[in-house]
Amino acid sequence: MSSEGSNVHNCLGWAARDASGTLSPYQFSRRAVGCDDISIKITHCGVCYADFVWTRNHLGDSKYPVVPGHEIAGIVQEVGQNVQGFKVGDHIGVGTIVNSCRSCDYCNDDLESYCAKGSVFTFNGIDVDGTVTKGGYSSFIVVHQRYCIKIPVNYPLTSAAPLLCAGITVYSPMMRHKMNQSGKSLGVIGLGGLGHMAVKFGKAFGLKVTVFSTSISKKEQALKLLGADKFVVSSDQEQMKGLAKSYDFIIDTASGDHPFDPYMALLKTGGVLALVGFPSEVKFSPASLNIDMRTISGSVTGGMKQLQEMIDFCAAHEVHPTIDIIPIQYVNEALERLAKRDVKYRFVIDIENSLK
Repeated sequence: MSSEGSNVHNCLGWAARDASGTLSPYQFSRRAVGCDDISIKITHCGVCYADFVWTRNHLGDSKYPVVPGHEIAGIVQEVGQNVQGFKVGDHIGVGTIVNSCRSCDYCNDDLESYCAKGSVFTFNGIDVDGTVTKGGYSSFIVVHQRYCIKIPVNYPLTSAAPLLCAGITVYSPMMRHKMNQSGKSLGVIGLGGLGHMAVKFGKAFGLKVTVFSTSISKKEQALKLLGADKFVVSSDQEQMKGLAKSYDFIIDTASGDHPFDPYMALLKTGGVLALVGFPSEVKFSPASLNIDMRTISGSVTGGMKQLQEMIDFCAAHEVHPTIDIIPIQYVNEALERLAKRDVKYRFVIDIENSLK
């Protein structure tokens, strides 16, 4: 759809103009609302490590100016004539994608994130009209109805925002590998935005949860704040050996390089290690995999149906991310702190009250 026309509105956002990644105010146009589109007044946007990566061109494909943000929560302000299930005033969320082919096997199987033709990222992607997508560090967004989810009215928009990437990224592999069964044992590697949500889901599912971290300073947070059952310093070889063959499932949220064999040894026969972080390489002995019939599995985010299921679960079971709410004017400092892992555990920008 063309971005020309009388229905196109100016949108205020914050953008990075170059690889310094420094964000500052930026005005741009959103497309007019098409028959299947929803215009969303953004109230909150989570700050994800992806925002740091693309504002700084770490992957070499940043399309400046970059308006980041793919954990978007807000309120419906306009709907197209074909939109069903959403009305003006509804609470609504948008995650990491805003489009896909809608006809491949993966889209037909509610796995839009794995679209065979490539899903369109919420920011720094190329949309159907050829324009570069701009994300949630902005006053509003226009999105096809398929890529929107309804946020239950009793669930805070501030809490909903981080679920749309950090939450679904750990929820999806846990559900795929049937880790919502009470009494199973879960290991969580890393205690950041993703890891802390894995702990919260694990406890909500009735699992026995152990946090593995290189930092002893996170012990009290893991046990007292998040309710994990056990905390292990992963560099303590004796402690690690004592837990051999103890876990049904380990979710690895660490993106820094780390050895895999010590964690594979913790899995029971037939156990699964799910990798959701992006270290520079994955290296382990074939014996770690073969001898005890173990699996190593990758995952990104889930499809739209699962995203809706997750947010409904969080509302029903009062699962809330631990967040630090910030004004948009603090976002450059927030991204620097995020890169240093200096956040407990997700920054959420109060777009509604600070982006003027």
